[in-house]
Amino acid sequence: MSTIESTLNETRVFSPTKAFSEQANVSSFAAYTALCQEAENDYELFWSNRAHEQIVWQRPFDQVLDDQNFPFCQWFKGGLLNVSYNCLDRHLATQADKVAIIFESDEGNVSRVTYRKLHQSVCQFANALKKQGINKGDRVIIYMPMGVEAVVAMQACARIGAIHSVVFGGFSARSLHERIVDAGAVVVITANEQVRGGKKNALKSTVDEAVNMGGTASVKHIIVYRRTDTTVPFDPARDIWWDEFIQHADFSCEPEWVDAEHPLFTLYTSGSTGKPKGVQHSSAGYLLGVKLSMQWVFDHKTDDVFWCTADVGWITGHSYVTYGPLAVGATQLIFEGIPTFPHPGRFWELIQKHKVTTFYTAPTAIRSLIKLGADLPAQYDLSSLRLLGSVGEPINPEAWMWFYEKVGQARCPIVDTWWQTETGCHMIAPLPGAVALKPGSCTFPIPGILAAIVDDSGNEMDSGKGGVLVIKKPFPSQVRTLWGDPERFKKTYFPTEIAQGRYYLAGDSAYRDQDGYFWIMGRVDDVLNVSGHRLGTMEIESALVAHPLVAEAAVVGKPHEVKGEAVIAFVTLKGSYPDDDTATEITNTLRDWVAKQIGPIAKPDEIRFGENLPKTRSGKIMRRLLRALAKGEEITQDVSTLENPAILEQLRLPLK
Repeated sequence: MSTIESTLNETRVFSPTKAFSEQANVSSFAAYTALCQEAENDYELFWSNRAHEQIVWQRPFDQVLDDQNFPFCQWFKGGLLNVSYNCLDRHLATQADKVAIIFESDEGNVSRVTYRKLHQSVCQFANALKKQGINKGDRVIIYMPMGVEAVVAMQACARIGAIHSVVFGGFSARSLHERIVDAGAVVVITANEQVRGGKKNALKSTVDEAVNMGGTASVKHIIVYRRTDTTVPFDPARDIWWDEFIQHADFSCEPEWVDAEHPLFTLYTSGSTGKPKGVQHSSAGYLLGVKLSMQWVFDHKTDDVFWCTADVGWITGHSYVTYGPLAVGATQLIFEGIPTFPHPGRFWELIQKHKVTTFYTAPTAIRSLIKLGADLPAQYDLSSLRLLGSVGEPINPEAWMWFYEKVGQARCPIVDTWWQTETGCHMIAPLPGAVALKPGSCTFPIPGILAAIVDDSGNEMDSGKGGVLVIKKPFPSQVRTLWGDPERFKKTYFPTEIAQGRYYLAGDSAYRDQDGYFWIMGRVDDVLNVSGHRLGTMEIESALVAHPLVAEAAVVGKPHEVKGEAVIAFVTLKGSYPDDDTATEITNTLRDWVAKQIGPIAKPDEIRFGENLPKTRSGKIMRRLLRALAKGEEITQDVSTLENPAILEQLRLPLK
């Protein structure tokens, strides 16, 4: 890692305006550094003060941090709370009639839900779950479209202490099945269909297929929200329509007070092996992280209209749709559809229509919007915007500048946020009233987060030298373990090779410039970042090899101007090396197969066929060489260790 150096030379700096800083929650760089110094002076007292200030406790905690069983740390021991209470009940006395959610459907229908109404809906659904015997600690799979109901289902689980695991609605039956089995879920909450971009996509039938694969005896009920009029297969002994499920449930539900460390949810994320990782988050630490980041990074104000475009199936949708905005009592927009339907200006129309003030989206979406029409934002009134945000992957400076100038009209700061499923909330991001911005840099760690860049042994790197990004101390919103696999948790995030296993390993490479700004350079493992979604190469390879035509497969990524990374598969067939016509037919077959096995997001953009793959004599596939081939780079490294160096020419270009 010590040899990694950045070739990016970005010198532009954009300081916050005086007007923005004057109204900001953290209004100067001195105020930011004072918070950081407070954490450095007494780390536990810093987090204790934040937890007392931000969270309503049913019983106060008596220990801030217990790290005796490191890395299985516990925060705020002895404290009792309820996350749903902190997101809903606490606002009823002061703003019950404030709009919590503005929902716009794919078709353009708009509904508004107040905090009072959202609280009632959550209590009603929670009571219905309890009536079906779902209790504290039970696992609930949620496989839903974007909408108010998904938030209600998640908050209802939190209210009764059930552990939810949301699965992105684009994942296949097989991927859903893996997650149901691993979680031991007792209930699956879904819809008959989802509607996106004018198309109806089946959900209930996918759930049926997943449950019927076997090993799912734990599932007692499937609750189905009726999103469309489409009829779906129904088993009356197991399946329940959402409206009938809640029909006789009361609007009042006493929250289940849980320990600070009680699991709030698990969320499965791709790993470098075939089995997805069930990232487990706590209740108190996670809630504290998302709430503070709403205040610090998004500089939240009571009259803001906040819009995070992420699906609730991903961590961004958990933290900045379901929990963060509600924890601070925000009004937020939830949109069901896509930016291109029914016209390419839909996002800008939504901002204009609902007077959005904070707009948080992914670089992939930004690049897509540029391609749809770089001058389109000028056709809409975007004057309500005051803050922009970027999430999911590093944003390239060109896209940053377009976002800043065309969308933010050169007056809205951009908070470029680095964080992960495993961190739960922002780790490195600018506090917009305090920090000058550099296009493409996520700037500095938020107060209380001690990030560093080290070599393979844990020694900190000099400015400009790339290395491994780590966090040196435990933090409240940190992943607690991997569901059912504590050894994998230790090995993945706290490898003993780096600082004797005391640092949290992020898995990203990064460097710091002369001013101390952090720049993320990409993954150091075999996880692809496709359209802001992390996909394990091993999962895609496993799906390809599962096809009867395929003998072997290796998957790598290459840069893509819209998606961030494109999926490139190198495949050896069981039969003979294909000619051009056969290769086209097999490519289409395999792409469809991967979509069926994992989901459309994982379909290879390109498949190259070879009589074999480049391997060392010990049988290891040389993925570094494949990455170079995918990018069209010259092979400059020594290939003498390869068993079959001649294969590189065959794999250099796809068949025509």
